[in-house]
Amino acid sequence: MCILMKKVSCIFIVDDDPITVFGIKKMLKSVASCDDIQIFQNGHEAHEAIKERLKEGKIIPEVVFLDINMPIMDGWEFLDELIALDIKEHITINMITSSIDPLDYKKWNGFKNRCPYTLNFKNKPIFKIEANDLGCMDIAS
Repeated sequence: MCILMKKVSCIFIVDDDPITVFGIKKMLKSVASCDDIQIFQNGHEAHEAIKERLKEGKIIPEVVFLDINMPIMDGWEFLDELIALDIKEHITINMITSSIDPLDYKKWNGFKNRCPYTLNFKNKPIFKIEANDLGCMDIAS
């Protein structure tokens, strides 16, 4: 069962929209305690940061908020690269999108089947961050 405030060692927010980033950071304050929140404008920057952390033996993100549509490297390309890194630690990835294209949801379902991490799908705008967005499982009483 998840308590009100979850301690998270590291969170990555990968999104090129400053309003979304601001909103996620604000919502996280009420549900998570985290001293290491990193912001990236695209998947390439986030991927490089994870590779660097792995090389230096630093903590990798426990939770990632990942926009689908970004310049340079989009969310799908980032996921492909992340899966290729073969990280053993558990990561909860929240795919976020303003797209209403049903193909995005279908693509997410395909990734869900081959991704070793928890993969959530959220539509923008995000109004609330749930326990499972932070890797908590809600247990029915």
